[in-house]
Amino acid sequence: MERMPVRVLLLVGDQAELTTPHRADADPERVPVERITADTGIPREQLPGARLVAIVEAGELVRFERS
Repeated sequence: MERMPVRVLLLVGDQAELTTPHRADADPERVPVERITADTGIPREQLPGARLVAIVEAGELVRFERS
């Protein structure tokens, strides 16, 4: 298990676009908004610009936490 910093760039429909140390803003990671709000308790409208910590297992983002 690895902890990785991520930043929510913006929301596109029901998807959040995230930057990570491995994915820049030109090619962001896309994750369902509902998944992030469920994991962190951060309301949807407060997600753009949020800095979070992603828990990574076997190369997959499995959970999000407030940083």
